[in-house]
Amino acid sequence: MNKLLITVLVLLLLLPLIGSIQQDVDRTGALEINRFSSYEELQEFVKTNAGYRQFYWGFFRGEATLAPGGAEDSAQVPSVANHSTTNIQVTGVDEADIVKTDGEYIYLASGNRTIIVRAYPPEQAQVLSEIELEGTVVGIFINRDRLVVFEEDTPYYAYYDIRSDSDEKIYMPYVSPKTYIKVYDVSDRENPRLQRELSVDGQYVSSRMIGDYAYVVVNEPVYEQDNELSLPRIYSGGEESEIPATDIYYCDVYDYYYMYTSIIAINSQDDDQEPTVETILLGASSNLYVSLDNIYLTFPVWGGDVGDFQKTSIHRIHINGGAMNYTASGEVPGMVLNQFSMDEYEGYFRVATTTYGETTQNNVYILNMSLNITGSLTDLAQGETIYSARFMGGRGYLVTFKQVDPLFVIDLKDPYDPEVLGYLKVTGYSDYLHPYDETHIIGIGKETTDAGEFAWYQGVKISLFDVSDVSNPREISKLEIGDRGTDSPVLWDHKAFLFDKLRNLLVMPILEAKVDVTKYSEAELAWAYGEPVYQGAYIFDISIDNGLQLRGRITHIDDPSALEQGYYYYYSPYSIQRSLYIDDVLYTISGAKIKMNNLENLDYINEVQLLS
Repeated sequence: MNKLLITVLVLLLLLPLIGSIQQDVDRTGALEINRFSSYEELQEFVKTNAGYRQFYWGFFRGEATLAPGGAEDSAQVPSVANHSTTNIQVTGVDEADIVKTDGEYIYLASGNRTIIVRAYPPEQAQVLSEIELEGTVVGIFINRDRLVVFEEDTPYYAYYDIRSDSDEKIYMPYVSPKTYIKVYDVSDRENPRLQRELSVDGQYVSSRMIGDYAYVVVNEPVYEQDNELSLPRIYSGGEESEIPATDIYYCDVYDYYYMYTSIIAINSQDDDQEPTVETILLGASSNLYVSLDNIYLTFPVWGGDVGDFQKTSIHRIHINGGAMNYTASGEVPGMVLNQFSMDEYEGYFRVATTTYGETTQNNVYILNMSLNITGSLTDLAQGETIYSARFMGGRGYLVTFKQVDPLFVIDLKDPYDPEVLGYLKVTGYSDYLHPYDETHIIGIGKETTDAGEFAWYQGVKISLFDVSDVSNPREISKLEIGDRGTDSPVLWDHKAFLFDKLRNLLVMPILEAKVDVTKYSEAELAWAYGEPVYQGAYIFDISIDNGLQLRGRITHIDDPSALEQGYYYYYSPYSIQRSLYIDDVLYTISGAKIKMNNLENLDYINEVQLLS
């Protein structure tokens, strides 16, 4: 299940419990960081601040979807063959994915398997080996001859009931999930060897790799049983170690339920170097931004009216190899959408938020390294919400939406005085913004039709924006694929996006739906859902001179009878999720196979079956 969806479900379950919560919501800026002086202080802190808490945690983890993306730099050492890498946010900061390539091999995860495929040359492509695990593989890194695999164990359930104002406590056994970090030597790709393994109680949130070091973030709920408060545990080399209360950080942020957030740094190349851990007691980490020097974690802070995110707390952990130091903590009003709503630039941290209340409003805040606010823009696009954001050097780009899509161009060069330079209103909206070059941006989202007080979503929309004239941004090219019901994983996962400016190449998986106009009246066509007609990789030519043009499509669903079974497109293992290229070969990847086509004319070359 999508982790964002899990978070939303948990928050919805907790809404009835927090109606009486009151909190000072006027404080912004840096917060004092402390460590507990004793286990008893930790226990009293949780009991005092959690108040009444009743929490049910239970979900099934679905199989991981396949994934690589664009052609930006990563922390990997490139091979001889020119190849794309995972579409990442920050150059030099790799992001775990379900598919990686080093230009000769493809490493991919599906369910509980990690598969190594000889990919290049395509005529010799074949599966070389499989690593079968007990849990679900949620991400991998490849760094030279080391494969780092993140695994979550089986589904679990828990129920507990804590009343700070009563001696009554009702418990059912809490079964903590575990996140496993496994490092394999794959110098012999046909015989990968497990070199080291460690695990930590809690749910995998996200990870990054900088140089040889993988940084992993894990959330674990705090629970009490038999009057004992849980503490996080690390398991390594057959030994268990408990994180003492005196090593756990906290700051004065109230939360209706607490979680331990642990950041683990592990050297992927040196098996003898012990991992390092920093643990913070806060709410569930919701978003993560990582620069070359810092990890930023964000947590929603509740207050005011029930259901309103009034503030987001931000926490900076300085990193340098295996050394980590929890350095600063602060708050900003509003809710952070995703990692692209955050950025570090020239010693300042920028963040875009949406504040909810009687009417929504959008904001951009600039903070120094102590996480004090130095400058801000507030009250942008009242009544709308942020759908996407992207920071590029001294500029920021923001898309808000309710009925039309304003693209804001924001000057952030002066950290004390940001300003809006211009904006463009067009139909539809962008869920994801990607830089084409310094003065052009690609937007991926949905087209819409105005319905008065709201708008109906339509097909997937790809836009190319010219922002060279900052006071007058323009949409210079756009394409709409399909009708209402058309979808793409790019809308929620940037790793599904493959782009290479030098090749004028843009590739993304799309499920295209079409409306049968004979079944609906003219008035009904605006909201009618289409039926799936095609699923596959859509390959586009993109350039400033010629705009966006569809070059062709590739599908893995070859059974014509599947056209009559719309659900098949959504659940088929042959649904393409990601794509990559090695030299002049385009590789499209589904759970069932890898298909290879000529990148220029899309002619079929070969394929490798992944299902036994």
